[in-house]
Amino acid sequence: MTRALSESLAPTRERRSAHDPGVVVRDLAVAIADGGDHVSDLGVLRDQEALFGAVASETTAHRVLRSVDADLLEALRVARARALRHAWDAGARPEELALDIDATLLGAHSEKERAAGTYKGGFGFFPLLCYLSETGEPLAGILRPGNAGANTAADHFEVLQLALEQLPEVDLEREILIRADIGGRTRAFTADCREAGIRFSVGYEVEARVREAIGALPESAWQQAIDGDGTEREGAGVTEPTNRVDLSNRPEGTRLIVRRERPHPGAQLSVLDCETGYRHTAFITDQGDADVAALELRHRRLARVEDAIRVGKETGMRKMPFATFEHNRAWLEVSLLAQAAEVGGAALPGRGARPGRAQAGAPTPAARRRAPGAPGSTGEPAAAARLAVDRGAGRGLRAIADTAGREPVATTVRSPAPTPRRTRRSRPARERAPAPRFLGDRP
Repeated sequence: MTRALSESLAPTRERRSAHDPGVVVRDLAVAIADGGDHVSDLGVLRDQEALFGAVASETTAHRVLRSVDADLLEALRVARARALRHAWDAGARPEELALDIDATLLGAHSEKERAAGTYKGGFGFFPLLCYLSETGEPLAGILRPGNAGANTAADHFEVLQLALEQLPEVDLEREILIRADIGGRTRAFTADCREAGIRFSVGYEVEARVREAIGALPESAWQQAIDGDGTEREGAGVTEPTNRVDLSNRPEGTRLIVRRERPHPGAQLSVLDCETGYRHTAFITDQGDADVAALELRHRRLARVEDAIRVGKETGMRKMPFATFEHNRAWLEVSLLAQAAEVGGAALPGRGARPGRAQAGAPTPAARRRAPGAPGSTGEPAAAARLAVDRGAGRGLRAIADTAGREPVATTVRSPAPTPRRTRRSRPARERAPAPRFLGDRP
């Protein structure tokens, strides 16, 4: 990845600069993967020169990010695609290609270019993201204003195109499934998927026609839903009322699948849900599998994208730190680089089950910056496993466990004695004034 970044950003290197722009972007990705959320967190790497080598200043990093225009943004994506292809060729190729698309809200606490009000009453951005379901790898993301539409077909197809460009060419011949929530239900997007030869599974509104079809179904039309391990899911059922709902405006072969389940306490119910005692959801797909329960389980796995986005927010995507839109768009791409590195290192010894922090309880770069004398501010990193840089071999980001095989050091942390709280009862008797017996006794 480092080599690809250096080649892609070589035209932007200034003659007087001693830092390779590709290496600067790589170092930013390392800092973000370690929990940083701003360019200033490069200082944590700079304080550990023995491990990370010479790290660019904040000014140089800002200059590199500002130089990333639309063409260089594409170059960054090409570099990430090269790294992904290399990893897959080395044995990390997933068995299935299911691409999950979802949007998320990012708050902005100051005026930023193209930040706008959100449908939840906040203010910020509403990026649309795509992740590979099986591995959680980030494939694509586009930064949008906070008032962008949730069901904009053009945006969905744009992020899908960017995601397909990340996949190795040999994998484009495999069957690819695109999943989205109800925001991807538009006729234009499903038609685009069909034209591209991609299977789709997208949420569908339980509208009047669907409610009428559900009400006319006999109880025998429902079959038991299943869990991920193949066992029956208690209180849940699935059915396919495709022949009862007009889907002629959808691509040929589109099927409607409906799921019902006993609602959990506090769930928002529609009139149909109150009448039947079940909560109903629906989706449409053009997959040909005859097992309706298996199709519903496959669509339900779209929920994995929420975990991937949560990891992304812990890896630089929680906020867009700059005032200009182009600057923030470049930051989003660097965050995707960091997420890709984090997904690859999540299985290392000493790391938690979910990326986003090098180790549970490890101080973040911001905390180490505020406390220079704290463990991890200089010398060896505090985390048990860190993303390190193999500069000599030129292999860019690699994950190492720098405390593997070491005996744990027993330490005792003594908390300071708590200061006694002074209450009315603990005050000396001479300091207490006698309480008046009647209102008229008060001065």
